[in-house]
Amino acid sequence: MKKLNVAIIGCGNVSKVHFAATVQSDKAVLRAACDVKPDRAEAAGKKYSVPHFVDYRDVLELDLDAIHICTPHHTHAEIARAALKKGIHVLTEKPMAISLADADDMIACAKTNNRYLGVIFQNRYNPSSQAMKEVVESGELGTLKGARAYVTWYRPDDYYSKSDWKGTWDKEGGGVLIDQAIHTLDLLQWVVGGIDSIEASINNRTHQLIDVEDVAEATVYFKNGTIGNIYATNYYTYDADVMLEIHGEKGRARVEKDDATIEVEGKDIRVVKQIQEAEAQGKSYWGVSHKTQIEAFYDAVLTGKPLEIDGHEGRKALELVRAIYYSGNNGGVRVPFPFAEPKGFMPKSLTR
Repeated sequence: MKKLNVAIIGCGNVSKVHFAATVQSDKAVLRAACDVKPDRAEAAGKKYSVPHFVDYRDVLELDLDAIHICTPHHTHAEIARAALKKGIHVLTEKPMAISLADADDMIACAKTNNRYLGVIFQNRYNPSSQAMKEVVESGELGTLKGARAYVTWYRPDDYYSKSDWKGTWDKEGGGVLIDQAIHTLDLLQWVVGGIDSIEASINNRTHQLIDVEDVAEATVYFKNGTIGNIYATNYYTYDADVMLEIHGEKGRARVEKDDATIEVEGKDIRVVKQIQEAEAQGKSYWGVSHKTQIEAFYDAVLTGKPLEIDGHEGRKALELVRAIYYSGNNGGVRVPFPFAEPKGFMPKSLTR
């Protein structure tokens, strides 16, 4: 069976799960590692016995089938476009870009060059997320009434002081929403359906070293009549379990951390537990589904089947985040969907 020649660009924290999934896969062979920081690139190259590079352009000159992008947010679009134009398939970490214009360019580039563009939203593959999606689509909950998504984590100032790109509008693209909460926002819109409009507020209430939001709340009006509530902050006192709940006229489905509890008509209770892996890589709240999504990406490239989380799907969570930023920067104005992001839109500084 043919195996894909793969390189991983970006050797920071999240790359651990990508390296692990790639070297464990029977569908791919790791050919190179790359990071702009020479020590990181060298360490990854030595660990996995592959050539290492500091310039992604040199990596793209290799005989590759696909690359993983695990670099700072603002570099995703540039690297993806360069790879796609070389005829290389791309799997990028979230967010796919920090503006909708860049996301659209990436999608168009993938189409023009007939290559796959995948975006990591691994939590869609969690058994708990799949169970919630299934019970909503089956109609067991009846007409949906409400939804709530809460992310309350802890990121002190020294978390940002150790980074040369986090906590900035031009490099990270924002704060708690685009970094910590975007996975939960993606699940919210994926499960409930199309968005009609949103109203939101954003602020920086506790951080001295950043000019992006450390707290955000939003009301999401869905096309099916559901009203969603979003609350996200990274100045809580610890990383509390993420909570997503969907409430219908016949019951509710709730995911807390990685487990789902589904109640229908007050008596039909099911609990779906996340499968645990002894060799899980990276931070616990990433879960273990990176490997599942990466295998699905490799399988699509090898077989030509449709990609479940492609550029269009990856764009949806980014659109929600960017619309919240726009509303929050404009007095909570109600923003209709699809969101027509103004050209060059950059949220205002929220420096304390």
